[in-house]
Amino acid sequence: MKVFNGIESYDSPVPTAITTGTFDGVHKGHRKILDQLISEARSINGKSVLVTFSPHPRLVLFPDSKGPLLLTTMEERMHLLEDTGLDHLIVHPFSRDFSRIPALNYIRDYLVGKLNMQRLVIGYDHQFGRNREGSIDELREMAPLYSFEVTEIPAQDVDEVSVSSTKVRKALAAGDIQLVSKYLGYEYFVQGTVVKGHQRGRQLGFPTANLKLNSEWKLIPKRGVYAVRVEMEGQSYDGMLNIGVNPTFGTEGRETLEAHLLNFDSDIYGAEMVVTFIDRLRDEAKFESADELVQQIERDKQQAILRLTS
Repeated sequence: MKVFNGIESYDSPVPTAITTGTFDGVHKGHRKILDQLISEARSINGKSVLVTFSPHPRLVLFPDSKGPLLLTTMEERMHLLEDTGLDHLIVHPFSRDFSRIPALNYIRDYLVGKLNMQRLVIGYDHQFGRNREGSIDELREMAPLYSFEVTEIPAQDVDEVSVSSTKVRKALAAGDIQLVSKYLGYEYFVQGTVVKGHQRGRQLGFPTANLKLNSEWKLIPKRGVYAVRVEMEGQSYDGMLNIGVNPTFGTEGRETLEAHLLNFDSDIYGAEMVVTFIDRLRDEAKFESADELVQQIERDKQQAILRLTS
């Protein structure tokens, strides 16, 4: 997959089949669109092209809001897209000026004029252009005028529910990791750097790696304890991850992510870590004493081993 920084930098003269959007999560619905896109590109002896945007449009259009919590960073999205067979990815800078371009101009001047688009593949609910005025009906009106064809992809259903990035986010907020995996087609993950924490885990006999995420916009699952797999320095480890505020020790306020690697005890401060969520074990809870907490962590460990080996 070749990556281009902006539509203006695209330099291929061959015809293209194009889809466009943020594709946050690269979930099963996105993959259905991409499969069709690649098929359409082959049918015209052309290239499959995804036009996406950075920063996320909501960060530009609504800068005073909390902003969107994302399933994937741009780097993670690129990594996931590598495995789809996509030929070209264009990451176009999103700005207020760009958001004001009318749908007609975007199609005519950018997708057709600069990218030589002959096929456009879009999801069933996709809208684009100024004020999201562009719709499937408008696209079909433009198609014969500018010599391209439109393919609309229906929703990808999982358990009779159409998949969307919004539904994946809601499942993560509910801590439903199994449903998240079904929607995505892979296990959800976060990435970060191991930093120094309060070292309470070590004092309790369960040393933990305190994880600082690489992106402030990365969506964190619901607070609680999870069975996870950890990739670090080329090695894979089974483990548990606690997301929460350590209520047993009265430190409520700042949320932390603390990973305990099974059968591992080394100094790993500064290490880069990828944590993949396998299953949710329980809610975060406040215990009456440190001894009660230790007993629960031991039960969590046994449950994690069962989930990770089943």
